[in-house]
Amino acid sequence: MKLLNEKVVSNLELDPLFHPRAIAVLGTSENTNKIGYLQLMALLDGGFEGEIYPIHRSAKKIADLTCYASVKDVPSQVDLAILCVGIEQVEKCLIECGESGVKTAIVFASGYSEIGEAGIVAQQRLKDICDQYQIRIIGPNCVGLLNTTNGLMGTFSPGLTHVPLNKKREAGFVTQSGAFGVLTYIAAAQQGLTFNYFVSVGNEADIGFSDVIEYMLHDPNTTIASGYLEGEKNPEKLRKLAKYALEINKPIVIMKSGRSTAGSRAAASHTGSLAGADQVYDGFFKQTGIVRADDYTDIISFSKLFMSNKMPKGRNTVIVTSSGGRGINEADRCESYGLNIHPLSDNVKQQIEKTIPSFASASNPIDLTAAAAITHPQLFLEPLKALVHDPETDIIIFSEFPMSWDENTPELQEFVELCKNSDKFILVTTFPLEGMSSPKGISYLEEHGIPFVKGDMNPVRSLAKLVDYREAYDKAKKEQAKPKEIYKSNIRHLLLENQTLSESQSMEILNAYGIRTVRRKIARSAEEAVAIAESIGYPVVLKIDSPDIPHKTEVNGIRLNVQNAQQVTLAFDEISKNATTHCPTADIHGVSVQEMLAEGVEVIIGVTNDETFGPVIMFGLGGVFVEVFKDVSFRVAPITRQDAIDKMESLAGYQLLQGVRNKKPVDQEAIIDVLLKVSELIQDYSDAIKEIDINPLIVYENGIVAADALIITK
Repeated sequence: MKLLNEKVVSNLELDPLFHPRAIAVLGTSENTNKIGYLQLMALLDGGFEGEIYPIHRSAKKIADLTCYASVKDVPSQVDLAILCVGIEQVEKCLIECGESGVKTAIVFASGYSEIGEAGIVAQQRLKDICDQYQIRIIGPNCVGLLNTTNGLMGTFSPGLTHVPLNKKREAGFVTQSGAFGVLTYIAAAQQGLTFNYFVSVGNEADIGFSDVIEYMLHDPNTTIASGYLEGEKNPEKLRKLAKYALEINKPIVIMKSGRSTAGSRAAASHTGSLAGADQVYDGFFKQTGIVRADDYTDIISFSKLFMSNKMPKGRNTVIVTSSGGRGINEADRCESYGLNIHPLSDNVKQQIEKTIPSFASASNPIDLTAAAAITHPQLFLEPLKALVHDPETDIIIFSEFPMSWDENTPELQEFVELCKNSDKFILVTTFPLEGMSSPKGISYLEEHGIPFVKGDMNPVRSLAKLVDYREAYDKAKKEQAKPKEIYKSNIRHLLLENQTLSESQSMEILNAYGIRTVRRKIARSAEEAVAIAESIGYPVVLKIDSPDIPHKTEVNGIRLNVQNAQQVTLAFDEISKNATTHCPTADIHGVSVQEMLAEGVEVIIGVTNDETFGPVIMFGLGGVFVEVFKDVSFRVAPITRQDAIDKMESLAGYQLLQGVRNKKPVDQEAIIDVLLKVSELIQDYSDAIKEIDINPLIVYENGIVAADALIITK
């Protein structure tokens, strides 16, 4: 379905898939080892609430259900057909479904696009049938889908049908990997998290990853849309969905595989060579507020934390422990993920010290010692009484908890009341020891909005991601829906097709969009170069200007800090000779004579075209920071002002922009201005511009100047 005017509308056409009133199982079998039999029993054992129609050519009954020779013979309207047949029968069955008015289908069969060209052709035939009969399908090459709220077990996988189900079911999960998705579903169930929806999209011949995310966002009973992603086929839709998800405060949590550098490519510009696929996805997730899960454990832990229906108000964290070493370890973990283990005020410490043993510690982390763990579990209550009223505390982590407390324990009841009446985010976790990691009162805690996550599920990392999400949510409420248009200049005549533009040509385009560039002029003789230098004022810079020499240093084509006419003449002759020697066929426009800029902070801004996302904007510190440390950040165009700010603040070397060693802060507003102008430029001419490099871009206490630029056209 289409998303109009940046708004996301509910995908109601998928309702028959997730909430069918009648299901037909095509390829039902009497053989208990066949997929058709396993699927039928999964629906029966799951307690599906609607009608089930087995389709079998000759059998009268299977599992006490009346069989039908064809879906056309079923006496009522079928909403969902589950095709448990081989690839040779799929098209015929799908056509029968279309002729019978079936609205949706699941196709398990493999042998399609995953095997190559022949499979791609076969998969397109499925898509054509779907379009002809307006059937929406999941698959092919998938393990199906589940709706645990109505007993819809649309799968043959015993890993999905034989796990314990928890009462609370608010998180949905969609996966592009069937097997990995099944393992995640099982792991979640073992940790007390039951997905309401599980969807394996397979080859995505029709319904894709984003389509399922869209459905989950509009489902009133789903509070989190999560998934495992290998590659998004509709990034623009996912971007709009992410914006909508922030507006309604429903997190999208995605584990994106492929963090390796295998996706990086060689390119003429720095931006192109640095833009690996994972860096682009990472930037896309950050700018859209999508929570990036580092592992399946993050999906589980984050979901449990968010489902507590309380958000951290900040990063200030207090740890309550009965082990000093454990407290220090958790403090280190918190700080490494960006949570702040803040010193408690004297007033709060004094309140705590009155109620705990003299040999315990009221400093953060608060160490109650083994006395709390073994003989005096009521001590876990005492710090909480003071911390819930501390205005400087946002998060309280209990790294241990009394194992014996249950719902009938007065201390646990008091603990819950203190938590419920406080605005603090309170997390309970334990050291992951087999058979000892789950206190009796877990269910009581979780029923009252206090999350419990085992230590081996990395709850602190997910907690930090929850804080990041809260900050993204707050920013989204302030952010304008669309970046302000800054410039709209007609430069089409400057964008020669399939060219690497010279520096002067590239600078002309930047000037047209209001980006200040270094004062310069092209000289075609030494005498002309001297005249230009004297009009600009010494010292000057001389550079070879040629579309065939994008990297001037490689041909020794630059001279800096040229002080007088004699040096200009010598530099002009040397540069011209070097260029023709190294590149005898190069189209040389002349030598650019430029002002010698004063020292400032070098940054780089660039654009590359990603195969998935299209134009992507890079920002980083220049010099060694980009060459060696690759300290850069990426965001998908168009970017907003907040995106520009986040790009700067995300750099490891951001402090250099703020001023270090008695140097004054640089003009960050000027950087933001250039980033937004570059965003506007690439949006206006994304069809013509392949790559942009503004490097270096010199930023000062007041103002910014592009010293060099490279633009490559499509």
